[in-house]
Amino acid sequence: MTKTQRMRALINDDRICISPGVYDGYSIRLAQQMGYATASTTGAGLANARLGKSESIGIMSMLENVEACRALADAVDIPLMADADTGYGNAITVFHTVRAFEAAGVAGINIEDQSYPKRCGHYAGKELIDAREMAKKIEAAIDARRDDDFILVARTDAIAVEGLDKAIERARLYAAAGADMIFPDAVRSEDQIRRFVDEVPIALSINMGLGIRSRATTPLVPIPRLQAMGVARVSLPRMLTAAAIAGMRQALALMTESADSGVVMDRPDLLVGIEEIMALIGDDDVGAMEQRYLLPEQLQKKYR
Repeated sequence: MTKTQRMRALINDDRICISPGVYDGYSIRLAQQMGYATASTTGAGLANARLGKSESIGIMSMLENVEACRALADAVDIPLMADADTGYGNAITVFHTVRAFEAAGVAGINIEDQSYPKRCGHYAGKELIDAREMAKKIEAAIDARRDDDFILVARTDAIAVEGLDKAIERARLYAAAGADMIFPDAVRSEDQIRRFVDEVPIALSINMGLGIRSRATTPLVPIPRLQAMGVARVSLPRMLTAAAIAGMRQALALMTESADSGVVMDRPDLLVGIEEIMALIGDDDVGAMEQRYLLPEQLQKKYR
């Protein structure tokens, strides 16, 4: 079964699909190691981590995003979904965007109906494109894919701009244009989630804002309850980036304390060992390949 087929099966399964947001090799390999069946790139996480700048200024290009996703998809066996922002232009651009992401080995992408540069779904200042233009982008995306199982997720940010009824109208239009899943960002209540499940005839993805706190507009709903409502996927885009920042801050504070006290402090509770890092990134596989493919004299020279 291909990665796209596995991703489609996860979405169609009666059990909810849990998709942590990943942004680098460590995070995606950890997601796989911890037993998650899929992961999704976080567009903000990629832009923040790679460039050290806000996603809202829109300076990470489509090709930079694709190349980052290519490396992540290649690093694991689980299917990876990608955040393709607004599609980076009009419907013609979207056609080529889909071709590029599909060739990079991801199982599907989100595209959204904001104008460019976009804003985080939980921030003020969002602007939308015409719903008909977004529908044409979806049509172009569907026509562009070479693999019929490649998944197109239509994100709408209309709740915050136009209200719930208009957001549902947009979602139904995007479903009619061929989207496989609808992702209404910044839903404000469980009742709103239920309305999307009941009134939009495609799978529903909901974003949980772990790591956003006061900025989050969507309530933190227990995953079993989301499943009972009929939600197909829950994504957690900010959780791992927020956890990583907290961990790095603690480690840097430890170094400051060590420098001030003159005492070397090792904290296994804060810092994983090198053996865990090497196992996570597959270093043992390199040794096994050397044993299989290098000549005996090469191994003797390397390892005495």
